[in-house]
Amino acid sequence: MARRILVVDDEARLVHLVRGYLEQEQYEVATAANGREGLLVAREFKPDLIILDLMMPEMDGWAFMSQLRREHNTPVIMLTARVEESDRIAGLEMGADDYLAKPFSPRELMARVRAVLRRVQPADTPVADQLRAGDLVVDLQAHAVKLAGRTVELTPMEFDLLVVLMRYPGRAFSRLELLERTQGYAYDGYERTIDVHIKNLRKKIETDPARPRFVLTVFGVGYRFDPNEA
Repeated sequence: MARRILVVDDEARLVHLVRGYLEQEQYEVATAANGREGLLVAREFKPDLIILDLMMPEMDGWAFMSQLRREHNTPVIMLTARVEESDRIAGLEMGADDYLAKPFSPRELMARVRAVLRRVQPADTPVADQLRAGDLVVDLQAHAVKLAGRTVELTPMEFDLLVVLMRYPGRAFSRLELLERTQGYAYDGYERTIDVHIKNLRKKIETDPARPRFVLTVFGVGYRFDPNEA
């Protein structure tokens, strides 16, 4: 079954270009010209991935993301013509999985699409394949996380980061290593996005995100999972 991708952007020429590349890769594609229309299409189309422009009329990408995350954890790749780091970080903090600055190479966009979809593809693993640390349980087959018996909703990127860290308790990973292991590439300048995803992850699994017990910072290096909890 073809994976479904929703493209939300008000630039008709860009949408036409992106749609063409996606359909060449055998994806099923739907489009919307603004965030309001995008939400309606997303509810009906149920995409596996959303490619989202931030600057749009009627409802921009920020408002779209805010509403989407109340309803679904569908992975999102942001497209932005704004180059300020603060804008990119704000989008990631709202739950986007990746971003690409305009203008961009369609080939790079396709690589990002494949990388994100690989992460959300159900894993061919045994039913009992789980990771545990104290009251934190990660079910790899179900792609589910529970903390003290309560379901924790993570984005695909947050889930993958947690899995990588839990598989190697006590090992310090650099940001570039985490980027490579979770997204399949490690470009200089993108590694700081890991900080945003870790911040979001801590908000969801740590009792006190300012004093984490699971995901610890290794100053000058990156992050590690506390082996005392594993």
